[in-house]
Amino acid sequence: MSDKLFSTRDEPLASEDLDVCRRVHEALCGELQIDRSGQEATHLGALIIELYRQGVHDENQLRLLAGGKRT
Repeated sequence: MSDKLFSTRDEPLASEDLDVCRRVHEALCGELQIDRSGQEATHLGALIIELYRQGVHDENQLRLLAGGKRT
């Protein structure tokens, strides 16, 4: 049995990580004309965080990957 109970994806994000995700979210909402208080913005934020947790930490990469996938 593994000593590690959680994967790195389960670890909480640090404030610096959240800052990156917030900047990408704000930029994409502006570019895609998404109301930041709406459901689409919520889905976009969740996608950005999931991509970040999967190892995409470059802001430009996050914008490209998250901006191409709209619900």
